[in-house]
Amino acid sequence: MLNRKIQDTLLKWKHEKGHNPLVVKGIRQCGKTFIVRHFAESHYSSTVYVNFALHPEQVDAFVGTKDVEVILMNLSTMMPEAAFIPGDTCIILDEIQECPDARTALKSFKLDGRFDVIATGSLLGVKGYGERMKKENDPRLGRNSVPVGYETIVEMYPLDFEEFLWANGIRPKVIDTLRECLKKEQLVPWGMHQTLMQLLYRYAVVGGLPAVVNRFVETKHLGQVAEVFQSIIAEYEDDMVKYADDQSKAHIRECFESIPMQLAKEYKKFQYATIKKGARSSQYLGCLQWLEDAGIIRRCYNTTITELPLAGNAMKDEFKVYVADIGLLLALLDSGTRTDVLQGNLLGYKGAIFENLMADFLGKRGKKLYYFRKDTGLELDFLVRYRGECVPLEVKAKSGKAKSLTTVLDHPDHYHVRQAIKFGNYNIGRNGPLLTLPLYMGFLLDFEDDASITLPELDIEAVNRMA
Repeated sequence: MLNRKIQDTLLKWKHEKGHNPLVVKGIRQCGKTFIVRHFAESHYSSTVYVNFALHPEQVDAFVGTKDVEVILMNLSTMMPEAAFIPGDTCIILDEIQECPDARTALKSFKLDGRFDVIATGSLLGVKGYGERMKKENDPRLGRNSVPVGYETIVEMYPLDFEEFLWANGIRPKVIDTLRECLKKEQLVPWGMHQTLMQLLYRYAVVGGLPAVVNRFVETKHLGQVAEVFQSIIAEYEDDMVKYADDQSKAHIRECFESIPMQLAKEYKKFQYATIKKGARSSQYLGCLQWLEDAGIIRRCYNTTITELPLAGNAMKDEFKVYVADIGLLLALLDSGTRTDVLQGNLLGYKGAIFENLMADFLGKRGKKLYYFRKDTGLELDFLVRYRGECVPLEVKAKSGKAKSLTTVLDHPDHYHVRQAIKFGNYNIGRNGPLLTLPLYMGFLLDFEDDASITLPELDIEAVNRMA
């Protein structure tokens, strides 16, 4: 069994007093069902597993009622083996996007309080689902709403690079050593560095979808990896047909298949004309949103300036598109590309692959993506909030100069950038404000956010006495 970080999230949720029902969302095939079932079976006396996609008749248990007792009676009739033990039962509602009534009923389960509920969904954010339901004249549509305040939502991703290292036998002690090297800005031991670079290249061609990682760990055979990806991509394309409205089906697939060509350009801004001649944003903008809501792609927005807050300075109509899992990008490329990556035979396209690799690192940390480009051609691959500042990240497949990064660092008063990080086939080093790191260290950057900040107590009574 693959070791996944979300297991800690699930355990923390279970022990939180008065917790809401949990909704685990994420790209299809990222391992939601397996992890949730394993967690429930390990921590509860009874697990009741409902799958609305495999057993569509189970939708009827929730139709027309929000009453927990009625729902339990309906499920007991459909599933005579189910045991509902107050305080020690986890009810799993898998593929909950297939049953809007079940999503609405989460509020009732929260108020009832006797049972823990975990819902999972691969396509919870996909636009067009409601339109499909309307076209089918489904009487269940229209009564349902998301139970705001009565559910906790967490996003699950495919394996990140650290989880991939665990799957390949790397022990936590090695990762602790890497963190210490980064903290002290000292060289990673040479043998460790070489091995981790090779594991990084393997991660680039395999990615983090559990079925693919398991097959790779078992066989180390790229042909086996390709076979698993073929079935996964076919499943994604089936979703595009099943959940999209009729006008968008072909366009969504065209958008998806154009991503390798978009990333092949010197300036990788997403251009609708690259999809096909004469394509317009009005035709395809909703398709991009569909792919993003399904968790398949991530957009990376250009910013007007290199300052915080990044979201406030983003240009919503100028963006790049990366595939959410690096292995999925390699699966869209020519047969043999995986071997080229492992052997270092790629030419110009290697920049696209390793940029997408950094997008994979950042995205699986839950970070939104930003970059900076001016009409003069000055371009910074990524911008992040790091140690309270706006910090550029430059990505090189091997090594090389970063002219734009040098320009920005040479003019701190103009660009307001006082430190930067360049990733490549290096060990750790520093040259003034520029920190160079090996590519595999992208997953180790610590990003502070509001959730990590605790404010000090204020002496309110002293203020009141002053009045």
